[in-house]
Amino acid sequence: MTSHRITLLSALSAALLLGMAGGARAGDIDIVRDLAVRVGPVIGSAQACRDIARPRIQTIVDKFTAVIREASSNEAERSDLTKVFDKSVTDGRASVTLGRMDCSRADRQLADLERSIAGPSLSSVIGPSAAVAATAATAATAPAVSVPPTPTGPFPRGISEREIRFGIAAPFSGAARELGRQMKLGIETAFNRVNESGGIDGRMLKLFAADDGYEPTRTIDAMKQLYEKDQVFGIIGNVGTPTAAVAIPYALERKMLFFGAFTGANLLRNDPPDRYVFNYRASYVQETDAVVRYLVKMRRIQPRQIAVFAQQDSYGDAGFAGVAKAFRTMGVNDGTILRLNYQRNSVDVEDAVNQLKAQKTPIRAVVMVATYRAAAKFIEKTRDLYPTMIYTNVSFVGSTALAEELKLLGARYASGVIVTQVVPAVSGYSSAVLEYKNALAKFFPGEAPDYVSLEGYVAANVLIQALKRTGPQLDTEKLIDTLENTRNLDLGLGTTLGFGRAEHQASNKIWGTALDEAGRFQPIELE
Repeated sequence: MTSHRITLLSALSAALLLGMAGGARAGDIDIVRDLAVRVGPVIGSAQACRDIARPRIQTIVDKFTAVIREASSNEAERSDLTKVFDKSVTDGRASVTLGRMDCSRADRQLADLERSIAGPSLSSVIGPSAAVAATAATAATAPAVSVPPTPTGPFPRGISEREIRFGIAAPFSGAARELGRQMKLGIETAFNRVNESGGIDGRMLKLFAADDGYEPTRTIDAMKQLYEKDQVFGIIGNVGTPTAAVAIPYALERKMLFFGAFTGANLLRNDPPDRYVFNYRASYVQETDAVVRYLVKMRRIQPRQIAVFAQQDSYGDAGFAGVAKAFRTMGVNDGTILRLNYQRNSVDVEDAVNQLKAQKTPIRAVVMVATYRAAAKFIEKTRDLYPTMIYTNVSFVGSTALAEELKLLGARYASGVIVTQVVPAVSGYSSAVLEYKNALAKFFPGEAPDYVSLEGYVAANVLIQALKRTGPQLDTEKLIDTLENTRNLDLGLGTTLGFGRAEHQASNKIWGTALDEAGRFQPIELE
């Protein structure tokens, strides 16, 4: 037996003696801190080894989390112990990634630790803290009160007595970083709001973020970080279509919830739907279909005078497919649609502009399936050439970010630019919007209301309602059954939401908005 393992078992024996002595002592915190330094590296090295089953690791993490909670008499002590433990876990992972520890040895150490804490929970070995004991004594004489059922273990991945972990893989760097930041902001606003009132059956909702830069080549690493390192229960609010093409198979293979992604692509909307994939928002096909009908019926533009400016990937393909479908529905040949492309994560629109200039048929409207910087650059390059051009964008563009880009160019660039939305106008007074703006101001003062963060907030609240209905004995399959039985959910949006076994998209509603000369979005009627 190595000296490390002897020391570790000795520390556990000391903790056992403490528990047998009865009651908490001043040395509890020091013992738990020492245990954190010794247990953490074992956990971390195991986490770095893919062949070690995650539930084995999570069981010990949950037990040690209970130790920290019971040994701490206040939040400061709990936070200090948690930081020590987390740092030790990180050091353990590094020992494997840097080659100082191999996975066979990591597995043996984990097995030793499992044997050391077998039987009673590790928290019972430490013994209750004075604060916990005092609370228990008070409770014995207090009148009975109604409390929610206490969650009981063992718990699924990402769930403990105290928290439910979710993850988001999104761009937090690169040209589309504002989309990721806003989506995360909206979700965290909803999570903070429910946590403030006690969470879900006493569990706090926690969001972990991983940056994929809106590049599918980085998405697998981001998903692995969330699944293996952060041990999340499910995914919420992932950003992008090309990245979803990579993330969804990863989630499905692990039977992990993939909820409320910021994309309207059809790859998330299979028929019949993938069991673990749920959408809040309407699809790009619905958005572009609505705007083409608006251009033809309300603005009296001929279909042959409508072009598409699209990202050259699956996101652009999804939006273009919606335009093509609208053309076919109107009996127009979709093979004649002019598509102007640009590369993802770039603002190089020169080829698209030159292609538009070379077009003999006069183009009067451009349906844009782009992100905010590329869309703004295209408008900048073409506005003087086509002063009366109508520009429309799908919701993924990032409405607020687009408005800011155009305002920098001047009023004539912003005025009249249309964006279809999958949430109500943030300038409006629906109960959902007012609730969102109040929560945003409370938890993130200084952050302006935004269409992307509002979508994240709404999507998170749909999930929160399902979590509440599922109850304390939570697992993925029970949650999905609850979601599939959600009907007529009214969050104050002006439309009801719901799912079914054959329908994993909550909303089909499209709202229209257009920028005024001041760069503010005003509601418009699409039909």
